[in-house]
Amino acid sequence: MAPPHKPFVIALDGPAAAGKGTLGRRLAAHFGLAYLDTGLLYRAVGVRVLGAGEDPACKEAALRAARSLSAADLDDPRLRGDEAAAAASVVAEIPEVRQALVSFQREFAAHPPEGTKGAVLDGRDIGTVICPGADVKIFVTASPETRAKRRLKELRERGITSIHSRVLREMKERDARDSARAVAPMRAAEDATVLDTTDLDADGVFAKALEVIGPRLRAPR
Repeated sequence: MAPPHKPFVIALDGPAAAGKGTLGRRLAAHFGLAYLDTGLLYRAVGVRVLGAGEDPACKEAALRAARSLSAADLDDPRLRGDEAAAAASVVAEIPEVRQALVSFQREFAAHPPEGTKGAVLDGRDIGTVICPGADVKIFVTASPETRAKRRLKELRERGITSIHSRVLREMKERDARDSARAVAPMRAAEDATVLDTTDLDADGVFAKALEVIGPRLRAPR
């Protein structure tokens, strides 16, 4: 593992419902690392804007929300809803909002909480923008159809009624926004390992990730 003065950082990127959140939490527990779902930062900004009765596309409103964000905002149960997800994708397109949240994420990676040896950051631009020097970069993906099925199952387990075609359409629209935005678009870093989870269960994804991470842990740094 990395020396105490240089935390070991794992960057996980990829689209929604690809499995990176489940993988990130499991890797953090396995290696004793801190975990940050960076998407919650943007969801928290979106929820703050909506809560104030303002438009997430409004730069001034979104920037005010981003600058006043605190760690406690990440515990809001509303962040897991579809409305928060949609708002997050909109505010994430605003350069000033992204910049306001960059420092938070980099500080977390450089100085992980609770005396942990490093951090796992899960998002869409971790390996390309937030932590380009991460020790391990994995781009977690899956087919849109598979991801839609996973999201639909999750929604139904939470008692939310929806249909596959709608979930798939909304997911494709969000992918398009995240991939085409001018600032920090969602894409795999050139030195990232692409992990396709379409035909893998959670244990299979975890095993594949360990194959990628293992040699990096043993390599001299």
